[in-house]
Amino acid sequence: MNSISSFLSDASNFIWGPPLLILLLGGGLFLLVFSRFLPFRYLRHAINVLRGKYDDPNDPGEISHFQALSGALAATIGMGNISGVALAIAAGGPGAMFWMWISAFFGMATKYFTCTLAVQFRGKDSEGAIQGGPMYVIREALGKKWMPLAVFFCVAGFFGATPVFQTNQMVAVFKNVILIPAGVSDSFSVNLTIGVVIATIVAAVILGGIQRIGNVASKLVPFMVVLFVISVLSIMIMNPSEVLPSLMLIIEDAFTAKAVLGGAVGAVIVEGAKRAAFSNEAGIGMAPLMHGAAKTKEPVREGLVAMLGPAIDTIIVCTMTGLCILITGVWTSGETDGIVMTAKAFEVSLPGFGPYILMICVMVFAITTVFGLAYYGQKCLSFLIGAKYGRYFYYWYIALVLVGSVASLADVVNLVFVAYGLMAVPTMISTIILAPKVMEATKKYFTEVYNS
Repeated sequence: MNSISSFLSDASNFIWGPPLLILLLGGGLFLLVFSRFLPFRYLRHAINVLRGKYDDPNDPGEISHFQALSGALAATIGMGNISGVALAIAAGGPGAMFWMWISAFFGMATKYFTCTLAVQFRGKDSEGAIQGGPMYVIREALGKKWMPLAVFFCVAGFFGATPVFQTNQMVAVFKNVILIPAGVSDSFSVNLTIGVVIATIVAAVILGGIQRIGNVASKLVPFMVVLFVISVLSIMIMNPSEVLPSLMLIIEDAFTAKAVLGGAVGAVIVEGAKRAAFSNEAGIGMAPLMHGAAKTKEPVREGLVAMLGPAIDTIIVCTMTGLCILITGVWTSGETDGIVMTAKAFEVSLPGFGPYILMICVMVFAITTVFGLAYYGQKCLSFLIGAKYGRYFYYWYIALVLVGSVASLADVVNLVFVAYGLMAVPTMISTIILAPKVMEATKKYFTEVYNS
């Protein structure tokens, strides 16, 4: 097991080196400039699309714009926003938050391009159903000679779409908030029992397919975001004198790295970019799988909706978590488990009931992520072996929920980082190559459709 842990750690560090960061951050900056910030000028229009103003039940696709964004947010607003932010601050210092913001801003442009492409170049699976996602974009827009890139994405996606991290942290927070204070000792059997309960809930939702996942996500996502934001705003109101110093510390440490890494600014940037990718997954290629299922004839509309994702996910939710941890000072405690660190922050500021609020947020955040990731993995496997057999992915996935309940946190995190890093390569390469196609569609939409 030590050799496996060492391999995963080394692989994660190798993959998330300068070349991948240049591809993600540099690619996002290129797309931002290439678009001339055009999508950002139509945020109000994006919100109107999200509200359903342009919905047509007869359009091709399976779910509404709102369900598509909710489903994508369900799969991205998860433990990366709570535990992941805490881990980023513990490993990279407060400055990691700043680089998460920068990554998210670039990520909005990346999401616009990748998700516009997901609808623009939808293909059909082996059973004739319309599908979207990087593998179909590569096949339909770039042709057969690029198919190895599509296969590479799906193989990495099969391993990246795993519930082990989310399950692991759900078990951790339930034990720390409910069981251990009640005198229940930590054990393998306790972890597995919680895992069985989670697996049962997951099975009831994901076996119902994308419509059920979309329906559940559209109801839970708004609730979980509002509850979490209100909770952290309460902590900020109770500690008003610490808010501005915490924000200043984030900006200062982003360029000095003195808080944790002793001046290694490059390491802070790496940590922030990694955690942003894990949080909002812009450029990784998972969200286009969900947005590609949206009911629409206009690819640009779905790109605009998708663009809102990183803003909600990282700039709002991750910032709330980061401020909560910095304001309360728990980031200096030496705690290495992200969810335990965040729970301490809630306990310090909201004694008695704070950890219970966090537990509710964590359970909803994590379980909705597990629902969304199941759909992503199933689509990847269906592309590889056919839709008829791809459905069996759900049973493998449910088994992984049980694995996650008893797995090592470090190994789980490194496995996901490795898979996410590999998925980003075909996604970003194909997106940059096809960026002119997106801009053609964008100009046509805003001159012919939007103004009509």
